[in-house]
Amino acid sequence: MSIIKKFFLASRYDKPHGILLLYFPCIWGINLNYANTTNDIFLYFIFFIGACGMRALGCLWNDFNDKDFDIKVKRTKSRLIASKKITNKTIVIFCFINGCIGSVPLYFIPINSIITSLSILPIIIIYPFMKRFTWWPQLWLGICFNWGVLVGFSVYDYNLFNLELILFYVGSVFFTIGYDTIYGFQDIKDDEIIGIKSTSIKFKSNAKLFLFSIYFIAFSFWTSSLILLHNSILIITIFIFLCLLILIKVLLTNTKEPNECKKTFIYNSYFSLGVIFVLIGA
Repeated sequence: MSIIKKFFLASRYDKPHGILLLYFPCIWGINLNYANTTNDIFLYFIFFIGACGMRALGCLWNDFNDKDFDIKVKRTKSRLIASKKITNKTIVIFCFINGCIGSVPLYFIPINSIITSLSILPIIIIYPFMKRFTWWPQLWLGICFNWGVLVGFSVYDYNLFNLELILFYVGSVFFTIGYDTIYGFQDIKDDEIIGIKSTSIKFKSNAKLFLFSIYFIAFSFWTSSLILLHNSILIITIFIFLCLLILIKVLLTNTKEPNECKKTFIYNSYFSLGVIFVLIGA
């Protein structure tokens, strides 16, 4: 296997939906800010480059710390780090390259946005260890994965103590808890054996009720934010319709079937794209 292919696979560039779920919140934040009147395509582009690099860097960091777990899980045992197909030196080089890619937006955004971006690093660093200590690692992932909402918003206005923004960010965190719980159902049998924690395991006996509650909370926060932003009845109606579509998809998912869980997880990235169009239309 060539070094380029190893870089591509270890960084998970072959699985783009994770990139999109990190990238789209940045675009949500940009379009949530009423001070944005330009819809700067260049800004969209550099945030995409940044999301690619940071998601890859996060995967490498997570896989390095989880390698002893991953080798015991059917879905993850073939990962390059877990299967020891790349050395620690190679991992460091891959991290450096992806770190450079992920830092691209920092050269083009205001200093306050840079500070906001960097302030999430401690939580990113400790995230891989949360599944060892808490049933809620998905909460930590939600905080990290949706930080782009705050960064995107801050490009045009650094008032992060904005009720509409806070409501939207909290809703986004709950949304991530929902889709990552679905993602976790793919490995639930192996995860229980090796002793790691997750909301997937914690709420497995009441999976549908838990997922309904989490998604409902997310949609409630988002809708409240849109209402406070004085959006039209049409925009809010379209948004609620999109929410109902994803909620139905989630509730129809058989959480005991890994392939169904994977498909529903991917479906969440399509929904996230729909949210962008709603915010642009708003």
